[in-house]
Amino acid sequence: MRVLNIVLALCLLLAGPAQAADPAPSAAERAEAREIYRRLIAFRTEAGQGQVPVMAAYLAGLFREAGFPEADIHVLPLGETASLVVRYRGDGSGGRPILFLAHMDVVPARREDWVRDPYTLVEEGGYFYGRGTLDIKADVTAITTTFLRLKRGGFVPGRDLIIAFSGDEETEQATTRALVTEHRALIDAEFALNGDGGDGVLDEQTGEALLYYLQGAEKSYASYTIEARNPGGHSSEPRLDNAIYDLADALKALQAHRFPVMWNDWTLGSLAASGAATPGELGEAMRRFAADPRDEWAADRLFREPAYVGRTRTTCVATLLSGGHAENALPQSATATVNCRIFPGVTADAVRAELQQAVGDKVTVSQVGPALEAVASPLREDVRAAVEAAVHASHPGTPIVPDQVPYTTDGSILRAAGIPTYGVCGTFIKDSDDFSHGLDERLPVESFYNTLTHWYVLATALSSRD
Repeated sequence: MRVLNIVLALCLLLAGPAQAADPAPSAAERAEAREIYRRLIAFRTEAGQGQVPVMAAYLAGLFREAGFPEADIHVLPLGETASLVVRYRGDGSGGRPILFLAHMDVVPARREDWVRDPYTLVEEGGYFYGRGTLDIKADVTAITTTFLRLKRGGFVPGRDLIIAFSGDEETEQATTRALVTEHRALIDAEFALNGDGGDGVLDEQTGEALLYYLQGAEKSYASYTIEARNPGGHSSEPRLDNAIYDLADALKALQAHRFPVMWNDWTLGSLAASGAATPGELGEAMRRFAADPRDEWAADRLFREPAYVGRTRTTCVATLLSGGHAENALPQSATATVNCRIFPGVTADAVRAELQQAVGDKVTVSQVGPALEAVASPLREDVRAAVEAAVHASHPGTPIVPDQVPYTTDGSILRAAGIPTYGVCGTFIKDSDDFSHGLDERLPVESFYNTLTHWYVLATALSSRD
Protein backbone atom coordinates (compact mmCIF):
# COMPACT_ATOMS: atom_id res chain seq x y z
CA MET A 1 0.00 0.00 0.00
CA ARG A 2 2.81 2.41 0.79
CA VAL A 3 4.23 2.25 -2.78
CA LEU A 4 0.73 2.54 -4.29
CA ASN A 5 0.01 5.65 -2.23
CA ILE A 6 3.29 7.21 -3.35
CA VAL A 7 2.58 6.46 -7.01
CA LEU A 8 -0.89 8.00 -6.71
CA ALA A 9 0.61 11.06 -5.00
CA LEU A 10 3.15 11.43 -7.77
CA CYS A 11 0.46 11.25 -10.42
CA LEU A 12 -1.50 14.01 -8.69
CA LEU A 13 1.63 16.08 -8.13
CA LEU A 14 2.62 16.02 -11.78
CA ALA A 15 -0.90 16.30 -13.21
CA GLY A 16 -0.93 20.09 -13.19
CA PRO A 17 -2.24 23.11 -11.27
CA ALA A 18 -5.87 22.03 -11.52
CA GLN A 19 -5.19 19.08 -9.24
CA ALA A 20 -2.04 19.98 -7.28
CA ALA A 21 0.61 22.64 -7.05
CA ASP A 22 2.94 22.91 -10.01
CA PRO A 23 6.29 21.47 -8.90
CA ALA A 24 8.20 24.10 -10.90
CA PRO A 25 9.05 27.23 -8.88
CA SER A 26 7.43 30.57 -9.68
CA ALA A 27 9.46 33.51 -10.95
CA ALA A 28 9.54 34.96 -7.43
CA GLU A 29 10.70 31.64 -5.98
CA ARG A 30 13.42 31.37 -8.60
CA ALA A 31 14.60 34.88 -7.76
CA GLU A 32 14.65 34.09 -4.04
CA ALA A 33 16.60 30.90 -4.67
CA ARG A 34 19.16 32.75 -6.76
CA GLU A 35 19.67 35.30 -4.01
CA ILE A 36 20.12 32.57 -1.40
CA TYR A 37 22.57 30.81 -3.74
CA ARG A 38 24.50 34.07 -4.16
CA ARG A 39 24.71 34.55 -0.41
CA LEU A 40 25.85 30.97 0.20
CA ILE A 41 28.62 31.15 -2.41
CA ALA A 42 29.88 34.35 -0.73
CA PHE A 43 30.43 32.53 2.57
CA ARG A 44 34.02 31.25 2.46
CA THR A 45 33.19 28.01 4.20
CA GLU A 46 36.53 26.28 3.75
CA ALA A 47 38.26 24.88 6.83
CA GLY A 48 39.91 27.46 9.08
CA GLN A 49 37.86 30.47 7.97
CA GLY A 50 35.16 30.26 10.65
CA GLN A 51 32.42 30.94 8.11
CA VAL A 52 30.34 27.78 8.45
CA PRO A 53 28.63 29.00 11.68
CA VAL A 54 27.94 32.34 9.96
CA MET A 55 26.32 30.56 7.02
CA ALA A 56 24.34 28.35 9.40
CA ALA A 57 23.08 31.42 11.26
CA TYR A 58 22.01 33.02 7.97
CA LEU A 59 20.04 29.93 6.96
CA ALA A 60 18.52 29.62 10.43
CA GLY A 61 17.24 33.19 10.05
CA LEU A 62 15.48 32.27 6.80
CA PHE A 63 13.67 29.41 8.49
CA ARG A 64 12.61 31.63 11.39
CA GLU A 65 11.22 34.23 8.99
CA ALA A 66 9.23 31.51 7.19
CA GLY A 67 7.55 30.48 10.44
CA PHE A 68 9.56 27.55 11.71
CA PRO A 69 9.45 27.52 15.54
CA GLU A 70 12.66 28.38 17.33
CA ALA A 71 12.50 25.01 19.10
CA ASP A 72 12.84 23.25 15.72
CA ILE A 73 15.94 25.17 14.56
CA HIS A 74 19.30 24.07 15.96
CA VAL A 75 22.72 25.54 15.17
CA LEU A 76 25.17 23.10 16.78
CA PRO A 77 28.72 24.49 17.14
CA LEU A 78 31.68 22.13 17.05
CA GLY A 79 35.13 23.71 17.17
CA GLU A 80 35.38 26.34 14.45
CA THR A 81 32.53 24.82 12.45
CA ALA A 82 28.89 23.86 13.08
CA SER A 83 25.93 21.88 11.81
CA LEU A 84 22.36 23.02 11.24
CA VAL A 85 19.28 20.91 12.00
CA VAL A 86 15.76 22.06 11.12
CA ARG A 87 12.60 20.01 11.70
CA TYR A 88 9.44 20.46 9.58
CA ARG A 89 6.65 18.96 11.68
CA GLY A 90 4.22 16.56 10.01
CA ASP A 91 1.03 14.96 11.29
CA GLY A 92 2.56 11.52 11.75
CA SER A 93 0.30 9.72 9.28
CA GLY A 94 3.08 8.89 6.85
CA GLY A 95 5.60 7.13 9.07
CA ARG A 96 8.95 8.00 10.61
CA PRO A 97 10.91 11.13 9.57
CA ILE A 98 12.94 11.64 6.42
CA LEU A 99 16.36 13.29 6.74
CA PHE A 100 17.56 15.78 4.10
CA LEU A 101 21.36 15.72 4.16
CA ALA A 102 23.94 18.10 2.69
CA HIS A 103 27.10 19.92 3.81
CA MET A 104 27.86 23.62 4.10
CA ASP A 105 31.66 23.50 3.81
CA VAL A 106 33.73 23.58 0.61
CA VAL A 107 37.30 22.79 -0.37
CA PRO A 108 39.71 25.77 -0.53
CA ALA A 109 39.93 27.96 -3.62
CA ARG A 110 42.91 30.23 -4.38
CA ARG A 111 41.70 33.50 -5.90
CA GLU A 112 44.93 33.97 -7.86
CA ASP A 113 44.38 30.68 -9.67
CA TRP A 114 40.79 31.33 -10.72
CA VAL A 115 39.60 33.36 -13.71
CA ARG A 116 36.78 34.77 -11.53
CA ASP A 117 36.48 35.43 -7.80
CA PRO A 118 35.56 31.98 -6.41
CA TYR A 119 33.45 33.52 -3.65
CA THR A 120 31.33 35.72 -5.89
CA LEU A 121 28.48 34.08 -7.82
CA VAL A 122 28.99 34.91 -11.49
CA GLU A 123 26.45 34.08 -14.19
CA GLU A 124 28.14 33.85 -17.56
CA GLY A 125 27.57 31.91 -20.79
CA GLY A 126 24.79 29.77 -19.36
CA TYR A 127 26.73 28.80 -16.20
CA PHE A 128 26.92 29.85 -12.58
CA TYR A 129 30.58 30.07 -11.48
CA GLY A 130 31.94 29.95 -7.94
CA ARG A 131 33.32 27.63 -5.29
CA GLY A 132 30.51 25.35 -4.19
CA THR A 133 28.22 26.05 -7.14
CA LEU A 134 28.24 22.31 -7.85
CA ASP A 135 29.61 20.79 -4.63
CA ILE A 136 27.19 21.37 -3.05
CA LYS A 137 25.57 24.72 -2.41
CA ALA A 138 23.07 24.34 -5.25
CA ASP A 139 21.48 21.44 -3.38
CA VAL A 140 21.75 23.25 -0.04
CA THR A 141 19.86 26.12 -1.67
CA ALA A 142 17.27 23.81 -3.23
CA ILE A 143 16.59 21.91 0.00
CA THR A 144 16.30 25.21 1.89
CA THR A 145 13.96 26.82 -0.63
CA THR A 146 11.82 23.66 -0.76
CA PHE A 147 11.25 23.85 2.99
CA LEU A 148 10.52 27.60 2.79
CA ARG A 149 8.13 27.16 -0.13
CA LEU A 150 6.21 24.31 1.50
CA LYS A 151 5.96 26.12 4.84
CA ARG A 152 4.65 29.32 3.29
CA GLY A 153 2.15 27.32 1.28
CA GLY A 154 0.71 25.69 4.38
CA PHE A 155 1.78 22.19 3.37
CA VAL A 156 1.42 19.60 6.16
CA PRO A 157 3.62 16.55 5.51
CA GLY A 158 2.54 13.11 6.61
CA ARG A 159 5.83 12.70 8.48
CA ASP A 160 8.48 14.99 9.90
CA LEU A 161 11.05 16.28 7.43
CA ILE A 162 14.45 17.08 8.93
CA ILE A 163 17.29 19.09 7.42
CA ALA A 164 20.80 18.16 8.55
CA PHE A 165 23.48 20.40 7.04
CA SER A 166 26.92 19.32 8.26
CA GLY A 167 29.93 21.61 8.59
CA ASP A 168 33.07 19.64 7.74
CA GLU A 169 32.29 16.91 5.21
CA GLU A 170 35.35 17.89 3.17
CA THR A 171 37.71 17.36 6.12
CA GLU A 172 37.04 15.55 9.42
CA GLN A 173 33.30 14.82 9.16
CA ALA A 174 33.20 15.45 12.90
CA THR A 175 29.88 17.33 12.74
CA THR A 176 28.14 14.36 11.13
CA ARG A 177 29.67 11.93 13.62
CA ALA A 178 28.39 14.19 16.40
CA LEU A 179 24.91 14.24 14.86
CA VAL A 180 24.60 10.45 14.94
CA THR A 181 26.13 10.08 18.42
CA GLU A 182 25.46 13.20 20.51
CA HIS A 183 22.34 14.52 18.73
CA ARG A 184 20.72 11.35 17.43
CA ALA A 185 17.26 12.34 18.70
CA LEU A 186 17.35 15.45 16.50
CA ILE A 187 18.14 13.61 13.26
CA ASP A 188 16.88 10.04 13.72
CA ALA A 189 14.95 9.03 10.62
CA GLU A 190 13.63 6.10 8.62
CA PHE A 191 16.02 7.03 5.81
CA ALA A 192 18.00 9.96 4.46
CA LEU A 193 18.15 11.76 1.12
CA ASN A 194 21.70 12.95 0.48
CA GLY A 195 22.34 15.97 -1.73
CA ASP A 196 26.01 14.99 -1.87
CA GLY A 197 25.44 11.79 -3.86
CA GLY A 198 23.78 10.72 -7.07
CA ASP A 199 23.61 12.99 -10.12
CA GLY A 200 22.41 13.36 -13.66
CA VAL A 201 24.58 13.10 -16.77
CA LEU A 202 24.13 15.27 -19.87
CA ASP A 203 25.22 14.27 -23.37
CA GLU A 204 28.49 15.98 -24.34
CA GLN A 205 27.24 17.02 -27.78
CA THR A 206 23.51 17.64 -27.40
CA GLY A 207 23.25 18.55 -23.73
CA GLU A 208 20.27 16.21 -23.40
CA ALA A 209 19.84 14.10 -20.26
CA LEU A 210 21.37 10.63 -20.66
CA LEU A 211 20.77 9.00 -17.28
CA TYR A 212 20.46 9.66 -13.57
CA TYR A 213 22.50 7.83 -10.92
CA LEU A 214 20.59 6.96 -7.74
CA GLN A 215 23.37 6.24 -5.25
CA GLY A 216 22.78 3.77 -2.45
CA ALA A 217 26.24 2.62 -1.44
CA GLU A 218 29.72 4.04 -0.87
CA LYS A 219 33.09 2.53 -0.15
CA SER A 220 34.70 3.14 3.21
CA TYR A 221 38.07 4.83 3.63
CA ALA A 222 41.08 3.58 5.58
CA SER A 223 44.83 4.16 5.47
CA TYR A 224 47.63 1.84 6.56
CA THR A 225 51.37 2.07 6.97
CA ILE A 226 53.75 -0.56 5.63
CA GLU A 227 56.96 -0.33 7.64
CA ALA A 228 60.30 -2.07 7.27
CA ARG A 229 62.82 -1.84 10.14
CA ASN A 230 66.52 -2.75 10.28
CA PRO A 231 69.53 -2.30 12.62
CA GLY A 232 71.15 -0.17 9.91
CA GLY A 233 74.83 0.61 9.94
CA HIS A 234 77.52 2.37 7.90
CA SER A 235 76.82 2.75 4.19
CA SER A 236 80.37 1.50 3.44
CA GLU A 237 79.33 -1.93 4.75
CA PRO A 238 76.06 -2.81 2.96
CA ARG A 239 73.94 -5.57 4.47
CA LEU A 240 72.06 -8.15 2.44
CA ASP A 241 68.91 -7.00 4.23
CA ASN A 242 67.95 -3.34 3.80
CA ALA A 243 64.83 -1.57 5.04
CA ILE A 244 64.34 0.37 1.81
CA TYR A 245 64.73 -2.73 -0.35
CA ASP A 246 62.38 -4.70 1.91
CA LEU A 247 59.81 -1.95 1.60
CA ALA A 248 60.29 -1.81 -2.18
CA ASP A 249 59.65 -5.56 -2.40
CA ALA A 250 56.52 -5.14 -0.31
CA LEU A 251 55.23 -2.34 -2.53
CA LYS A 252 55.79 -4.38 -5.66
CA ALA A 253 53.83 -7.20 -4.03
CA LEU A 254 51.06 -4.72 -3.23
CA GLN A 255 51.06 -3.51 -6.83
CA ALA A 256 50.54 -7.05 -8.07
CA HIS A 257 47.86 -7.95 -5.53
CA ARG A 258 44.19 -8.02 -6.48
CA PHE A 259 41.48 -8.03 -3.86
CA PRO A 260 38.56 -10.39 -4.51
CA VAL A 261 35.87 -9.40 -6.99
CA MET A 262 32.70 -8.21 -5.22
CA TRP A 263 29.31 -6.90 -6.22
CA ASN A 264 25.87 -5.88 -4.95
CA ASP A 265 22.56 -4.76 -6.46
CA TRP A 266 23.84 -1.20 -6.82
CA THR A 267 27.00 -2.10 -8.75
CA LEU A 268 25.31 -4.64 -11.00
CA GLY A 269 22.52 -2.22 -11.89
CA SER A 270 24.99 0.57 -12.56
CA LEU A 271 27.24 -1.52 -14.81
CA ALA A 272 24.29 -2.95 -16.73
CA ALA A 273 22.92 0.50 -17.54
CA SER A 274 26.31 2.10 -18.19
CA GLY A 275 27.40 -0.85 -20.32
CA ALA A 276 24.37 -0.46 -22.55
CA ALA A 277 25.47 3.10 -23.33
CA THR A 278 29.23 2.41 -23.58
CA PRO A 279 30.69 1.28 -26.92
CA GLY A 280 33.55 -1.12 -27.55
CA GLU A 281 35.37 -3.55 -25.30
CA LEU A 282 34.74 -1.60 -22.10
CA GLY A 283 30.99 -1.62 -22.66
CA GLU A 284 31.10 -5.35 -23.35
CA ALA A 285 33.00 -5.94 -20.11
CA MET A 286 30.45 -3.91 -18.14
CA ARG A 287 27.53 -5.80 -19.64
CA ARG A 288 29.17 -9.19 -19.13
CA PHE A 289 30.07 -8.42 -15.52
CA ALA A 290 26.52 -7.25 -14.78
CA ALA A 291 25.17 -10.50 -16.26
CA ASP A 292 27.73 -12.71 -14.50
CA PRO A 293 30.14 -11.16 -11.95
CA ARG A 294 32.17 -14.38 -12.03
CA ASP A 295 33.14 -13.68 -15.65
CA GLU A 296 36.94 -13.53 -15.29
CA TRP A 297 37.54 -11.69 -18.57
CA ALA A 298 35.04 -8.97 -17.65
CA ALA A 299 36.48 -8.56 -14.13
CA ASP A 300 40.01 -8.36 -15.53
CA ARG A 301 39.02 -5.74 -18.12
CA LEU A 302 37.34 -3.59 -15.48
CA PHE A 303 40.37 -3.99 -13.20
CA ARG A 304 42.44 -2.20 -15.85
CA GLU A 305 40.02 0.74 -16.04
CA PRO A 306 40.69 3.36 -13.32
CA ALA A 307 37.11 4.65 -13.38
CA TYR A 308 35.65 1.17 -12.82
CA VAL A 309 38.12 -0.93 -10.84
CA GLY A 310 36.77 0.56 -7.63
CA ARG A 311 33.25 -0.58 -8.45
CA THR A 312 34.20 -4.24 -8.49
CA ARG A 313 36.52 -4.75 -5.52
CA THR A 314 38.44 -3.15 -2.65
CA THR A 315 41.41 -1.11 -3.87
CA CYS A 316 44.62 -0.12 -2.05
CA VAL A 317 47.32 2.15 -3.44
CA ALA A 318 50.58 3.59 -2.10
CA THR A 319 50.32 7.36 -1.64
CA LEU A 320 53.21 8.46 0.62
CA LEU A 321 56.80 7.29 1.06
CA SER A 322 59.64 7.95 3.52
CA GLY A 323 62.83 6.15 4.53
CA GLY A 324 66.34 6.45 5.87
CA HIS A 325 67.93 9.11 8.05
CA ALA A 326 71.30 10.00 6.47
CA GLU A 327 72.90 9.67 3.05
CA ASN A 328 75.89 7.78 4.47
CA ALA A 329 73.96 5.41 6.75
CA LEU A 330 72.02 2.24 6.06
CA PRO A 331 68.31 2.88 6.60
CA GLN A 332 66.93 1.85 9.93
CA SER A 333 63.34 2.24 8.74
CA ALA A 334 61.32 2.83 5.60
CA THR A 335 57.59 3.50 5.55
CA ALA A 336 54.87 3.78 2.94
CA THR A 337 51.31 4.98 3.47
CA VAL A 338 48.68 2.98 1.62
CA ASN A 339 45.16 4.33 1.11
CA CYS A 340 42.35 1.82 0.71
CA ARG A 341 38.78 2.22 -0.51
CA ILE A 342 36.94 -0.71 0.99
CA PHE A 343 33.95 -2.45 -0.57
CA PRO A 344 30.78 -2.35 1.56
CA GLY A 345 30.57 -5.32 3.89
CA VAL A 346 34.36 -5.73 4.27
CA THR A 347 35.99 -4.72 7.55
CA ALA A 348 39.10 -2.56 7.82
CA ASP A 349 40.77 -5.25 9.92
CA ALA A 350 40.16 -7.86 7.20
CA VAL A 351 41.84 -5.54 4.68
CA ARG A 352 44.82 -5.08 7.00
CA ALA A 353 45.18 -8.84 7.35
CA GLU A 354 45.01 -9.36 3.59
CA LEU A 355 47.59 -6.62 3.03
CA GLN A 356 49.94 -8.22 5.54
CA GLN A 357 49.64 -11.58 3.80
CA ALA A 358 50.22 -9.99 0.39
CA VAL A 359 53.35 -8.01 1.32
CA GLY A 360 55.07 -10.66 3.43
CA ASP A 361 56.57 -10.90 6.91
CA LYS A 362 59.60 -8.65 6.39
CA VAL A 363 57.36 -5.62 6.87
CA THR A 364 54.57 -4.68 9.29
CA VAL A 365 51.16 -3.39 8.24
CA SER A 366 49.36 -1.10 10.71
CA GLN A 367 46.08 0.77 10.41
CA VAL A 368 46.24 4.57 10.68
CA GLY A 369 43.41 5.82 12.89
CA PRO A 370 39.84 4.53 13.03
CA ALA A 371 37.97 3.46 9.92
CA LEU A 372 34.28 3.56 9.14
CA GLU A 373 32.96 0.24 7.87
CA ALA A 374 30.60 0.85 4.97
CA VAL A 375 27.25 -0.81 4.43
CA ALA A 376 24.96 -0.63 1.42
CA SER A 377 21.42 0.73 1.76
CA PRO A 378 18.56 -1.52 0.67
CA LEU A 379 16.90 -0.73 -2.63
CA ARG A 380 13.59 0.97 -1.75
CA GLU A 381 10.86 1.11 -4.36
CA ASP A 382 9.28 4.20 -2.80
CA VAL A 383 12.57 6.13 -3.03
CA ARG A 384 13.19 4.90 -6.58
CA ALA A 385 9.67 5.93 -7.66
CA ALA A 386 10.00 9.38 -6.08
CA VAL A 387 13.43 9.94 -7.65
CA GLU A 388 12.06 8.91 -11.03
CA ALA A 389 9.22 11.43 -10.69
CA ALA A 390 11.64 14.16 -9.56
CA VAL A 391 14.00 13.54 -12.48
CA HIS A 392 11.22 13.21 -15.04
CA ALA A 393 9.67 16.51 -13.92
CA SER A 394 12.56 18.24 -15.74
CA HIS A 395 13.96 15.43 -17.91
CA PRO A 396 11.12 13.13 -19.04
CA GLY A 397 12.04 9.54 -19.80
CA THR A 398 15.56 9.67 -18.34
CA PRO A 399 16.65 6.23 -17.04
CA ILE A 400 17.24 5.88 -13.29
CA VAL A 401 20.42 3.86 -12.65
CA PRO A 402 21.37 2.39 -9.25
CA ASP A 403 24.94 3.22 -8.29
CA GLN A 404 27.72 2.62 -5.78
CA VAL A 405 30.49 5.21 -5.69
CA PRO A 406 34.18 4.66 -4.86
CA TYR A 407 34.41 7.72 -2.59
CA THR A 408 32.95 8.63 0.81
CA THR A 409 30.39 11.26 1.88
CA ASP A 410 28.51 11.99 5.10
CA GLY A 411 26.05 9.35 3.91
CA SER A 412 28.50 6.60 4.86
CA ILE A 413 28.35 7.74 8.50
CA LEU A 414 24.56 7.65 8.52
CA ARG A 415 24.47 4.19 6.94
CA ALA A 416 26.93 2.87 9.50
CA ALA A 417 24.69 4.35 12.21
CA GLY A 418 21.66 2.47 10.88
CA ILE A 419 20.01 5.17 8.73
CA PRO A 420 19.73 3.99 5.09
CA THR A 421 20.88 6.83 2.85
CA TYR A 422 20.28 7.58 -0.82
CA GLY A 423 22.25 9.98 -2.99
CA VAL A 424 19.67 12.07 -4.86
CA CYS A 425 21.50 15.27 -5.89
CA GLY A 426 19.35 17.40 -8.17
CA THR A 427 22.01 18.58 -10.63
CA PHE A 428 22.58 17.45 -14.21
CA ILE A 429 25.90 18.25 -15.90
CA LYS A 430 28.19 17.04 -18.64
CA ASP A 431 31.19 15.03 -17.45
CA SER A 432 33.41 17.70 -19.02
CA ASP A 433 31.78 20.37 -16.83
CA ASP A 434 32.55 18.65 -13.54
CA PHE A 435 35.08 20.96 -11.87
CA SER A 436 34.05 20.27 -8.27
CA HIS A 437 37.11 20.67 -6.00
CA GLY A 438 38.91 22.23 -8.99
CA LEU A 439 39.41 25.53 -10.74
CA ASP A 440 36.48 27.58 -12.00
CA GLU A 441 33.81 25.28 -10.59
CA ARG A 442 30.53 25.79 -12.39
CA LEU A 443 26.95 24.58 -12.84
CA PRO A 444 24.60 25.14 -15.80
CA VAL A 445 22.04 27.80 -14.93
CA GLU A 446 19.18 25.60 -16.16
CA SER A 447 20.41 22.76 -13.96
CA PHE A 448 20.31 24.99 -10.89
CA TYR A 449 16.68 25.94 -11.43
CA ASN A 450 15.70 22.34 -12.24
CA THR A 451 17.22 21.34 -8.90
CA LEU A 452 14.54 23.41 -7.18
CA THR A 453 11.86 21.32 -8.88
CA HIS A 454 13.72 18.10 -8.14
CA TRP A 455 13.78 18.55 -4.35
CA TYR A 456 10.20 19.85 -4.24
CA VAL A 457 8.93 16.68 -5.93
CA LEU A 458 11.01 14.45 -3.64
CA ALA A 459 9.80 16.17 -0.48
CA THR A 460 6.10 16.20 -1.39
CA ALA A 461 6.02 12.68 -2.83
CA LEU A 462 7.80 10.92 0.01
CA SER A 463 6.03 12.85 2.77
CA SER A 464 2.51 12.38 1.41
CA ARG A 465 -0.05 11.12 3.90
CA ASP A 466 -1.34 7.54 3.67
